[in-house]
Amino acid sequence: MTAGAALYLDGTWVDAIDGGRRDVIDPATEQVVANLPFGGAADVDRAIDAAQRAFPAWRALTAYERAAPLARAAALMRERAEQLAKVTVSEAGKPLAEAVREWQIAGDLFEWFAEEGKRVNGYTIPARVKTKRMLVLKEPIGVVGVITAWNFPAYNPARAVAAALAAGCPVVLRPSELTPLSAMAMALILEEAGLPSGVLALVHGDPAAMGQAMLAHPDLRKISFTGSVPIGRLLMDGASRTMTRLSLELGGNAPVLVLPDVDIEAVARGAVAARFRNAGQVCVSPQRFFVGREQLAAFEEVIVEETRKLPVGSGLDAATRIGPLISARHRDRVEALIKNATSSGAKVRTGGARPAGPGFFLQPTVLADVPPTAPAFAEEVFGPLFAMTAFDQLDAAIAAANQTRYGLAAYVFTNDLSAAMHAYEHLEFGMIGVNEWAPQATEAPFTGRKDSGVGHECGREGLLDNLETKLVSFGNVR
Repeated sequence: MTAGAALYLDGTWVDAIDGGRRDVIDPATEQVVANLPFGGAADVDRAIDAAQRAFPAWRALTAYERAAPLARAAALMRERAEQLAKVTVSEAGKPLAEAVREWQIAGDLFEWFAEEGKRVNGYTIPARVKTKRMLVLKEPIGVVGVITAWNFPAYNPARAVAAALAAGCPVVLRPSELTPLSAMAMALILEEAGLPSGVLALVHGDPAAMGQAMLAHPDLRKISFTGSVPIGRLLMDGASRTMTRLSLELGGNAPVLVLPDVDIEAVARGAVAARFRNAGQVCVSPQRFFVGREQLAAFEEVIVEETRKLPVGSGLDAATRIGPLISARHRDRVEALIKNATSSGAKVRTGGARPAGPGFFLQPTVLADVPPTAPAFAEEVFGPLFAMTAFDQLDAAIAAANQTRYGLAAYVFTNDLSAAMHAYEHLEFGMIGVNEWAPQATEAPFTGRKDSGVGHECGREGLLDNLETKLVSFGNVR
C-alpha cells in the first residue's frame, strides 16, 4: 500500500483521479490522524469497471475456492484483533475492548459466509406435465456496491462484503468518510489472504457523488447501504430509474418493555450497559424505556447510580466505558435533544455536560419525566442519552412502542411466557429481544421494517440477497 493512498482498484492502491484529499479526525483528540485521497464519481466508475472485468472469473470459481481466501482473512482478523482495534479507536473513538470485539465479529462474518456459500442450493420442481422438467438455480447478481456507516467501521463492511463475495459477486466498497481506515485495513487483509485482484475495490470519497454514480452505472446490480433514512430514500428513488436492487439498514428507535414481574435492578443494570454501548451510537440500541408504573422509581434510581459509574475518556484507556461522539455536529444534536426535553419539563438526573478538554465528549445523560412526544424519546438519538416513561397496561405500552416510523429492534423483559409471546407477536419490528439485549447474530438475519429499511444483512437471508433466481424448464422430455 502506497503511503497516503486510500483507493484500492484492480489490486493496486492509487490516488483519486481529481487529486482530492480529506483529513480523518480522531474524535477523542480532534487531531488529524490521516490525510487521504478523496475521490468522486469518476473513481466509482473506474472501480465498477474493474469489478465487472473480475466478475466472470470470480463467479466461475467453486464455492469452496471462493471460501478459501475469506476463511484466511477471518483468521487474520482474529489473530490481529488487538492491532486492528487501535486503528478503529483512532478514527471512531470507541473503547478499545469494544473495537477488539468488533474485529473478532468481523472475522466471524467472513468465516460464516465462507461456509454458508457452500450451501447455496438449487432445487427441482415436480411438473404437472410428464414431458417437462424444471430446475431452479441461484446465481450471483453481479457487482455489488457497499456503502457503510461510521459507527461500526469494521462490522458494517464485513457483513455486506463477506456475503457478496461468498455469493460470487465482486464488491465496490465505499466506507464512511469519517472512518475509512478500518475498511482500508480490511482490504489489506483480504489482499494478503489471496483475494484475486479486482474482486474488491475500495473507493474513499464524496458520499453523494459516489452513491449517484453507483446508481447510474449499468454494471452495478445491487447497493447495500447502512445509514440515514433520508439517504435511503434518495437511493430508493434513484434505484427506480435503474432497477438496482437495494439492501437498506436505516436505523431505529428501539422500545424496551419492562414488565412488573422482573428483577428490576438486574434489568436496569443490563439496560445501562446496552444503552451506552458505543456511546449510544448503535442502530439497535435500546432507547425508549417503558417501565411498569410501580417499578419506575426503583428502575430510575438504579439507572442513575449505574450511569454515574461510567468513566468517560479516550478509547485507548482500558478504564473507559464511554468514548466520544463521532463529530462535533453529532454532539451538538444530542445536546439540542436534551435542551428540548428539559424545556418540555424533563429533568436531568445525571450527565448532560461536556467534560473539560478536547474531543467530542458528552457525559452519559439520564432524563426523568420525559414527555413521550419529546424528540429525545420519539426520534433516534444516536448518543449517550437515557429516557424512560411509565405504563399501566401492556397493550397500551405495545401501542406506544409501535408509534414510530422505525421498525428495527425491540426488547421485552418478563418472566411471563404468555405476556412475552403477546408482546413479540404485536410489536412491529424486525428483531425482538426477549430477556436479552443482543437479538442480532452472525448466523441470523438482521432485518428491519417500515423506515428501518428493506432487505437483509447477516444470516442465510443476507447471502440470498446477493443471488438471482433462474428457472430452467425442459420440454419434450421422453
